[in-house]
Amino acid sequence: MPLIFFAFVARVGDGLPLSASTDFQHNRELQERKQQLKVISKSLALFPERGTVKGHDLHIYFLSTEGVSYMAVCSCRLPAAMAFCFLEDVRWEFSARFDGSAVALASRPYPFLEFDNIIQKLKQHYNQSGGPSLGVTLAEVQDELRVSPPQIVNLEDVQLGNGAANGHAEQVPGTGPNQRLEPVSAPGILSLVLNIMCAALNLIRGVHLIEYTFQDDYDGIWNVVAFLLAFLCCVCQCQLYLFHSSLKRLKAFTLLTLIIVCNGFLFGLRNVWQLTFHVSVACLSTALTLTRKLQDRMSDCGV
Repeated sequence: MPLIFFAFVARVGDGLPLSASTDFQHNRELQERKQQLKVISKSLALFPERGTVKGHDLHIYFLSTEGVSYMAVCSCRLPAAMAFCFLEDVRWEFSARFDGSAVALASRPYPFLEFDNIIQKLKQHYNQSGGPSLGVTLAEVQDELRVSPPQIVNLEDVQLGNGAANGHAEQVPGTGPNQRLEPVSAPGILSLVLNIMCAALNLIRGVHLIEYTFQDDYDGIWNVVAFLLAFLCCVCQCQLYLFHSSLKRLKAFTLLTLIIVCNGFLFGLRNVWQLTFHVSVACLSTALTLTRKLQDRMSDCGV
């Protein structure tokens, strides 16, 4: 089994892809790491020279210098020092062929795709011999890492930083055109229909109660608030299920809690079966929202 799966070269300033290794593997975690790698490339200017993103079986390593970042997806069995040796070798080969002006003038993605041949040779060397191929030595890299350990990067921080840097604090990676939520399932459609039904019942009861509250007295005003708040929560649950959002788990449990509290407050105006129905629909919607994942849609044109 290989130790180095994928390599990627990007411009630090804007994350423009410069080159990448050709990859024909369809390992799910590898595809996820490749997508995360492209997300990280958009925020390279915020990080120090070396960094690591740890995964389950695969880690991401990156080395940034002279306006170019060299990144790789490697097996967790590969020592970090060896991964950075590989990146140093890629850096040496790339800088020997392309100068800073060529990198700065690049305007389209993957202008140096022919560099893939060099990356493949280095990958093959490391996967077969497990050691550096050029002037850099493992001992030198180990000493550097002891003095200046690579930063452990949290992907959530990268996503929030990306949104803020682009002026879209709520639009994190995963909400754009290259990533979408999985298709709505049959239980999801049922949940939406039931949620809309609950929202309509809450709205009708709330509006109907307003008329009697204002005619007689204001003692029932909190019942009106409970009905209308439950209506809004049902609508928000539908929106949260249909569209990806940051802090999805927190929002989902907050909405569920509000619906339970509102229905508990309305005990007496609703019987036990009605309360059970409304709370069950809210629980179903919450569960489906939390289990609906992002759909993998790679935009790397086969690299």
